[in-house]
Amino acid sequence: MKNVTIELPEEVFNKARIDLKSASEEVRKLIALELYRERKISMSRAAEIAGMPLSEFISLSSSKEISIYYTIEDLEKDREIAKKL
Repeated sequence: MKNVTIELPEEVFNKARIDLKSASEEVRKLIALELYRERKISMSRAAEIAGMPLSEFISLSSSKEISIYYTIEDLEKDREIAKKL
């Protein structure tokens, strides 16, 4: 995977109460949350982008009042996986 570097004024991190030492990790989480909230990626992919286990991402989503969505397609995929197990 290719990484991208962006520059933002320090004020942005101060306003968001993000410590500069952990800025990269925190911004990854925020982007993952937003992509998931907009239903552009799955929850498991969002957790992967955020660099955290799915259970932690679910908790983070809940703390940010982002609803979990689960589609019929998700159910069908889960059923197929369960059959293979």
